[in-house]
Amino acid sequence: MVDVDVAHTCQLSRTTLERARQLLVEVFEDDLGEHDWEHALGGMHALAWEGDELVGHGSVVQRRLLHAGRAWRTGYVEGVGIRADRRGLGHGGAIMAALEAVVHGAYELGALGASDAGAAFYASRSWQLWQGPTSALTPSGIVRTPEEDDCTFVLPVTVALDLTGDITCDWRDGDLW
Repeated sequence: MVDVDVAHTCQLSRTTLERARQLLVEVFEDDLGEHDWEHALGGMHALAWEGDELVGHGSVVQRRLLHAGRAWRTGYVEGVGIRADRRGLGHGGAIMAALEAVVHGAYELGALGASDAGAAFYASRSWQLWQGPTSALTPSGIVRTPEEDDCTFVLPVTVALDLTGDITCDWRDGDLW
């Protein structure tokens, strides 16, 4: 049985945050850099526990996405991972249900960048693949991010989106999407 706790970064102990980071390092096979971890901080975390063992993590942070002439308040999902030996038991669904509740309660839309392995999972949860071009608002202006065109998903909450239109994310260090 899994318990999912939802808490803001500021409510989590350093020990819990370090356990979450170590979990993601293991899940992503040492492909979790400093910026990747930083992107998961400053918002709401969903932590899946089996007893006192942390077996899953995900977070939602606020970002701004530009689309159709507006900057939309967006709940951006980051750092979703389940320990390898606990996959397929519903933990990912429980984490996403908690994160989606945050998105529905606080944002105009949700967004995330999916791995190839995760794309079908998000699509099965009603996340929609963005079909138009993606870009980022950088210090040098708007720059196309074609490598993100086939892995950006959105979850409309209070907005109607043209999934074939342009979408631009705000600037941040590291991976932009």
